[in-house]
Amino acid sequence: MNFPFETTEPDESDVSPDYSSYLPDECLALVFQFLNSGNRKRCALVCRRWLIVEGQNRYRLSLHARSDLLASIPSLFSRFDSVTKLSLKCDRRSVSIGDEALVKISLRCRNLKRLKLRACRELTDAGMAAFAENCKDLKILSCGSCDFGAKGVKAVLDHCSSLEELSVKRLRGFSDIAPDSIGPGAAASSLKSICFKELYNGQCFGPVIVGAKNLRSLKLFRCSGDWDKLLQEMAVKDHGIVEIHLERMQVSDLALSAISNCSSLEILHLVKTPECTNLGLAAIAEKCKHLRKLHIDGWKANLIGDEGLVAVAKFSSKLQELVLIGVNPTTLSLGMLAAKCGNLERLALCGCDTFGDPELSCIAAKCPTLRKLCIKNCPISDLGIENLANGCPGLTKVKIKKCRGVMGGCADWLRTVRPMLAVNADTVEPEQASNDAAVVEGGLLENGIEFPHLSSQIMAPSIASSSGRSRSGYFKSRGGLFSGMSLVACTSRQRGSS
Repeated sequence: MNFPFETTEPDESDVSPDYSSYLPDECLALVFQFLNSGNRKRCALVCRRWLIVEGQNRYRLSLHARSDLLASIPSLFSRFDSVTKLSLKCDRRSVSIGDEALVKISLRCRNLKRLKLRACRELTDAGMAAFAENCKDLKILSCGSCDFGAKGVKAVLDHCSSLEELSVKRLRGFSDIAPDSIGPGAAASSLKSICFKELYNGQCFGPVIVGAKNLRSLKLFRCSGDWDKLLQEMAVKDHGIVEIHLERMQVSDLALSAISNCSSLEILHLVKTPECTNLGLAAIAEKCKHLRKLHIDGWKANLIGDEGLVAVAKFSSKLQELVLIGVNPTTLSLGMLAAKCGNLERLALCGCDTFGDPELSCIAAKCPTLRKLCIKNCPISDLGIENLANGCPGLTKVKIKKCRGVMGGCADWLRTVRPMLAVNADTVEPEQASNDAAVVEGGLLENGIEFPHLSSQIMAPSIASSSGRSRSGYFKSRGGLFSGMSLVACTSRQRGSS
C-alpha cells in the first residue's frame, strides 16, 4: 500500500528573527572588535553585509609575504581598505614579495601607521623609498632579516615626519654606507624609540641617535664596533631619555659616565658588557636619581659587585625592580639595598655564587615591600626558605629554579605556611640529592663532564639541618617513597634531566 509523501512549509513563526539586522553598521563593527582573528573570519562568511562591515573595520592585518601575494593585492586591499597596522612575513624557504608588491600596497594603504617586515629578502632600497613617499603618516617601522639596507631606512626617516618608533634587526645592506651619512631627517622631532639589533656597521645610524630631539628609549643588541664615543655624543644632547638597553655591546665606563648625564633615566639594562665596572654603575646611580628598573648581567666577570650595588642603594631610593645575573652580591650590599630602597618590589637573582642562606635571610628580614622574588641557580637551602617564610609580609610570588640545595618538600611546606603565596619551584627530592652527592664523591663522569663538588657541599648540610625542623616528619615520609630506588635509577634519571 503506497502512502503519499507529504511536504510541509516551515511556519514563519518558527524562524528566529535576525536581531543583528537592527544593529547599525557601527555597532556591528564594535562587536567584531571583541573577537579574535579566526572568529572574525567565520563571521565574514555569514552574509554579504557582515563581510563588508568586517572588512571595512579591520585595522590590523598580517599576511604571508610570498611572491604570489602580488596577484591578490587589488582584491585583498579593496576589501580591507582601512588597514593601519600591516605585518608582512615570509618564511626562509619561500621567495618574498618584491618592490612592485610593496608599492601597490602603499598606494592602497595611504593611512598606514605601522609596518612590520620580516624576511622580505626581495625588497630593495628603491622599493622602500617608493613606499615612504606614499605612506608619509607612518609612525612605527620594524624590519628584520631583510636585504635592503641603510638607504631604505634613510628614505623612511626623510619622508615620514610622524615616525615615532624605529626597529632595525639583522639588515645586510650596510657595507656601502659610510659612517655619519644618515640623519634623522623629517623624523628628528617625532622619533621616540630606537632599537638596533645585530647590525654590522651600525654606527652609520649614529646621527639618527644623536639627532633625535625627543628620544625616550634606546636599545642596542649585539651591534659590532666601539660605541663609547657615540653614546657620549648622545648624552651631551640629552633630551630626556628614559630607557637604555645595552646587550653584548662594546661599551665601557666611559659610556656609562656619559649616560649618567641623562638625569631622566629610569630603566637601565646592562647585559654582558664585560668592560663595564663598579665605577660606571656608581656614576649612573649618583646622578640618575629617577632610576626605577636596573638589570645587570655581569657574565661572571666580577667587575660589578658590592661596590656598585652599594652606590645604587645610596642614591636610587626610587628603585622598584632589580635583576642580577652572574653578579655576586653579599649581605653588605643587599642589606643596604633593602634598607635604602623602600620601594623595591621585584627582585631576581640568577647564577649568583655568593647568594646563599644568609643573603636570603637578609632579604626576608629587611624587605617588607617586596612582592615578587625569583632565585635561580643560587646556593640557597631549606634553611633560607624557612627564613623567607617568616619574612617579606608583602610577598605574593616566589620562583625557585635549579637551586640544588632546596628539597622538593620544602616548596610544599612553604605553600602550606603561606597559602596566599604563589610558589613556583623546580626542586629535587631528598633521596635523589643524597645519591647525587654519592655519585659526585665517586667521581662519576656524565657525558665527559664531572659534577662539581659544590653541589654535595651545599646539599649535605641542608638535609641534616632539615631533620631537626618542624617539617622533618614530612621529609621522612617523602623519603620513604624513594627508599627502594637503586643508584642506577637515580643516575639514569639525572642523565635524562640534563
